[in-house]
Amino acid sequence: MYERLRKLLKSAGETMVNADRSDIGIDAKDGHANFVTKYDRLVQEQLYNGLMEILPGSGFFGEEEAHDAFPGEECVWIVDPIDGTSNFIKGWYHSCISIALIKDMQRTEGWVYNPYTDELFYAKKGQGALLNDRPIKVSGRPLKEGLVLFGTAPYYDGMPGIAFRRAEEFMDKCIDVRRMGSAALDLCFVACGRAELYFEPRLQPWDIAAGSLIVEEAGGSVTQWDGEDFDITRPCSCLAQGSAHEIVTVQWSTRPLNSNGFGT
Repeated sequence: MYERLRKLLKSAGETMVNADRSDIGIDAKDGHANFVTKYDRLVQEQLYNGLMEILPGSGFFGEEEAHDAFPGEECVWIVDPIDGTSNFIKGWYHSCISIALIKDMQRTEGWVYNPYTDELFYAKKGQGALLNDRPIKVSGRPLKEGLVLFGTAPYYDGMPGIAFRRAEEFMDKCIDVRRMGSAALDLCFVACGRAELYFEPRLQPWDIAAGSLIVEEAGGSVTQWDGEDFDITRPCSCLAQGSAHEIVTVQWSTRPLNSNGFGT
């Protein structure tokens, strides 16, 4: 399966890299600056067709489709065809394809591929994490020696302010903070030691399913902000850490989320 997925990801990545930037077909979705392009849809269709060939009868849970509930099949693919769509639109080549395989509601394999750098992150439950076939580990450094990555959940009213306030609190606790625009890649950067911590107040299952497994198999941890386990079947906050010696929690807000479900 790994080799077949690698070929599928490389092919889908070529679709991204070779996109006609004069005609990428931008449409707006619900929420502030929440966009989808025709290439998001093209890549998702490409992935759907390929994944159904690899595992016939499996479920499919992709970002660019309507969802009423998480699929009920024994095996489900969770897919983000282009994580970092705004980066893709602007030609800032920090975007990726994210695929996770769920069996009996457990993450068993995860792939995150950045076609612009040709970096393929991969993890299989219980077997460690790889970057281009080489084992990777979290850095294990204390926060004061690390970088903190964060996302602002810009599609949800009130979330960016919460995220920026938390980022400001981290400024004097680490080397610096970064906002990169791709949750899946941020998670992978924690996994391979390029950063020590990543947080975001609200993510969808397709943002986190693959990258979270890669972090965990690289020796890190992924929870919600309050330290509770996250749920791959619904939106939730995310806190990924690369050190088991210094566990950090992020203060949540009493302000309720204004949106439920999988709309964005």
